[in-house]
Amino acid sequence: MVNLVDSKIISNPNNLKVLYEDNHLIAINKRPGDIVQGDKTGDMPLNEVVKLFLKKKYKKPGNVYLGVAHRLDRPTSGIIVFAKTSKVLPRLNKLFAEKKAKKTYWAIVKNLPEKDSDTLVHWLSRNTKQNKSYAHTHEIASGKKAVLEYRIFQKLNNYYALEIDLLTGRHHQIRAQLAAIGCPIKGDLKYGFDRSNKDASIHLHAQSLSFVHPVQKSAITLTASPPDDPLWNICAKK
Repeated sequence: MVNLVDSKIISNPNNLKVLYEDNHLIAINKRPGDIVQGDKTGDMPLNEVVKLFLKKKYKKPGNVYLGVAHRLDRPTSGIIVFAKTSKVLPRLNKLFAEKKAKKTYWAIVKNLPEKDSDTLVHWLSRNTKQNKSYAHTHEIASGKKAVLEYRIFQKLNNYYALEIDLLTGRHHQIRAQLAAIGCPIKGDLKYGFDRSNKDASIHLHAQSLSFVHPVQKSAITLTASPPDDPLWNICAKK
């Protein structure tokens, strides 16, 4: 995977695509390839880059606090929200845990789903060694129920763009469920697509997020443009 959090961005963190910021929260349009939080790769994670951005913007002499409330897979792009204070983080965690945030994704697939729109229900089992989830059409002891709704919103050259409302939040849920109906996401080798994208991204994008602000109690809806890519650019004109 190409690490897009490179030295140019670190030296000039204002290049971050900030979607929203107040005293409590900051939302970023994550690029495919950015990793949200540090892992065994040792690559510079997005949360550290956002800390640099805040430190520079507000000329803070000491450490900057930033809490991670949810994540996106590394090859996925789109909206990610961070907590700017330790008091807000548990409220944000609760909001996501209780499914009170409405998440809408865009995905580009090669195969045409049987239905133009549908609700998919599976039970996902996770293989930690493979870092992969498997979708089952019937309930299994180790499985977690996964539900999403999709509709086809754009027919592209040899591909189809789906808009997806995520009703549960499971490991690799969208990737596993779409693969289970024979529609793996473009570039997603792990879930059965026949070839990778050149930048190791996949065509899955967290396009919108709606929630009630955990402090101000106002309704917030965020939208994020997909990456600059011929297929995504067609979708963005919808």
